[in-house]
Amino acid sequence: MIEPTPPHTRRYADAQLENIDRLGDQLLFYGKAYGSIPRALVRYKREVVTQIAAITFGSGALAAVGGSAAVVGFINVMTGTEVTTQGYASLTNVGIEVLTGLFVAFISVRIVVPVVAAVALVATVGAGITAELGARRISDEIDALEVMAIPPIPYLVATRIVAGLAAITPLYALALLMSWLASWLAATSLYGLSAGAYAHYFTTFLIPSDVLVSYVEVVVMSVVIVSIHCYYGFHASGGPAGVGVAVGRSVRLSLILVLITLFALTLVLYGNSSTLHITR
Repeated sequence: MIEPTPPHTRRYADAQLENIDRLGDQLLFYGKAYGSIPRALVRYKREVVTQIAAITFGSGALAAVGGSAAVVGFINVMTGTEVTTQGYASLTNVGIEVLTGLFVAFISVRIVVPVVAAVALVATVGAGITAELGARRISDEIDALEVMAIPPIPYLVATRIVAGLAAITPLYALALLMSWLASWLAATSLYGLSAGAYAHYFTTFLIPSDVLVSYVEVVVMSVVIVSIHCYYGFHASGGPAGVGVAVGRSVRLSLILVLITLFALTLVLYGNSSTLHITR
């Protein structure tokens, strides 16, 4: 006689099947969104431009403080100062604080600025996309688009993916410049390092290929962020409270995947790197 399956085992199996079903639904949604990009570029150019402006300069209350560009720039000023502080304190212990420029050039490009830029995108652009699409969903605006024969995925999702790819270039350039400027000011003004010595070691060990690689990392992470937040906003339900839940879940998942993506890309792109040589 076959013994019945315990209730907790059935519940666990049902939960895993539901997770698999949800993953398949997400992958199908992403496939439709990416496949709709050519249509969005051809038919919805104005919406793409609108979303580029919204991502870069923000909308509503975010626009009042300068938008995503101001948030990204301010956060990287703080992190650039912190990188210089940590580098100077660590190198001072061994009497080579003059190499602070080396520390900044290496750490900021490879680790700090990509991570901080991605987190800033999640907090500003990603959360805003989920909230906006969620509000459209619960107010039946997405259903209204379908009634008017306007496909919602190309119009709402594909345009935001394209806009995210277009806007990430100036945003990341701003993040790098603000981080480097803050590091230079902290090193020369706060800690009294020679501007010439700092500039010498910074420019000597600032590897152009590292800047390009870090840009590729941020582009990939921006695609991940925008895609996840579009999915959760597009499928929000349960009224305003449901939109809040969708924002929280999308932020949590995107932050986890940002770290996983950065780890994987760093391992692949820098795993066999031999561009930095320090010899006597």
